[in-house]
Amino acid sequence: MSETTGASYAAAGVDIEAGDRAVELMKEWVKKTQRAEVAGLGGLGGFAGLFDASALKRYERPLLASATDGVGTKVDIARRMGVYDTIGHDLVGMVVDDLVVCGAEPLFMTDYICVGKVHPERVAAIVKGIAEGCVLAGCALVGGETAEHPGLLGPDDFDVAGAGTGVVEAEHLLGPDRIRKGDAVIAMASSGLHSNGYSLVRHVLFDRAGWALDRQVEEFGRTLGEELLEPTKIYSLDCLALTRTTEVHAFSHVTGGGLANNLARVVPDALHATVDRSTWAPGAVFDLVGKAGQVERLELEKTLNMGVGMIAIVPADSVDAALTTLADRGIDSWVAGEITDRGAHTSGAELVGDYAK
Repeated sequence: MSETTGASYAAAGVDIEAGDRAVELMKEWVKKTQRAEVAGLGGLGGFAGLFDASALKRYERPLLASATDGVGTKVDIARRMGVYDTIGHDLVGMVVDDLVVCGAEPLFMTDYICVGKVHPERVAAIVKGIAEGCVLAGCALVGGETAEHPGLLGPDDFDVAGAGTGVVEAEHLLGPDRIRKGDAVIAMASSGLHSNGYSLVRHVLFDRAGWALDRQVEEFGRTLGEELLEPTKIYSLDCLALTRTTEVHAFSHVTGGGLANNLARVVPDALHATVDRSTWAPGAVFDLVGKAGQVERLELEKTLNMGVGMIAIVPADSVDAALTTLADRGIDSWVAGEITDRGAHTSGAELVGDYAK
């Protein structure tokens, strides 16, 4: 009789030892994100992350906010570039800046990394980026999961997702109920494409224009790949600082759907937000995508952020204080529009005029 070898997890393509190695490599980065509420509570490797909720006793009526997101097909750029330590910034930005829209302070995050094959150093680099993003956001990374899916994903394929929890005092909850006619719309500059619209960007620049990631682009002053991997700006601490220094009625995180659609989500039915394109000039990458793909302006605007990553809606008499606070924190910001009566407008927000040159 011929001798046969029994099946095993390793033979099926799952390397448990590599997963354990990845956990060891990422521990030092996760530790850098610790807040007082998680220090000494289990640490990485447990079945669940812990957060000391007694810290919420200082709130009269604490409201917990929750958000989850990924970074879409931007992961393909990271994979093709072989650069894995920035994509985590994008993940954190997508999650925590959704939390801060309602005025919530991000408290902690968990992540989920799915790979075709565990390369410990690669996974650790992804977590390093997530941890660095958490530090920038002021929240703790309390745990996560790395899953190996051989046969479903290629050996170099991966995806990332995350979930976050924040808290806001009920009486300080921001949103449509606070917005009033005459409020100013303040725009905060994005760092580039952030993490939305990459399916369009990849289709235009790779499939149609045939550009390579290592192509030097004069307008960028660097390669195409470096521009496309520019991390998402994380605004959470800047927005929270704004709420402490002046009156804020609402925020809007400009993600998938573009500026007008995301702004409309926080404008009450009776009011309308008008944003003047002439108050800023979108970065070169937006013009490049538009021209390379002959993409119409409205299509670009409903897909990409066009240079605005976050919006603050403040009373007119708070504008100067708001702009000063943001400038002091290194955030490029400007008055981009105003809140008016809805009137005959069918949508909650619109862009008017032409972009500055």
